[in-house]
Amino acid sequence: MAEANSSTHKKIVVRKLDGDEVKGFANTASFFGSEGVEMLDLNGRFVTVPLGEVKGVYFVRDFEAGAPRRERKTFLTRPKIGGLWVRLTFIDNDFMEGVIPNNLKTQQEPGLMIIPPDFSANNLKIYIPKAALRQLEVLSVVTDGGAKRARRKTTYSTRQLRLFTGREGD
Repeated sequence: MAEANSSTHKKIVVRKLDGDEVKGFANTASFFGSEGVEMLDLNGRFVTVPLGEVKGVYFVRDFEAGAPRRERKTFLTRPKIGGLWVRLTFIDNDFMEGVIPNNLKTQQEPGLMIIPPDFSANNLKIYIPKAALRQLEVLSVVTDGGAKRARRKTTYSTRQLRLFTGREGD
């Protein structure tokens, strides 16, 4: 891999199914190989985490984002971004919701890239291997909010009937 300060390398936290975490940097175009998730750890060593041990690869803003806080796992309201609103159930019975693109061709095998429900949190996107999932349920298809329908114009007749005579008025 190239230098960790390259613009193609992003900060990631690999959360493992056993609860352990590995922090480092990964190339967004090729962070998983045939052996698993490939990354540079914080000491600059090349590390490969076997895919069967990975619960999720969290693309984060910062490694130490201040005081730890519990991030939301579900949306409070219908998501505002377009895509498939999904509920993921992991093999360890944990769950979370997220949004994946409606174009499934954009998904990278052998997993899914999702946008988590807590937009103000430290996690920007999460790559989840399919092997870590027990179930994936589509809750809704969310369309982009930008395409608003044009209102129909109401046309009024210039002629008006008189209320009591039934004849057309002036």
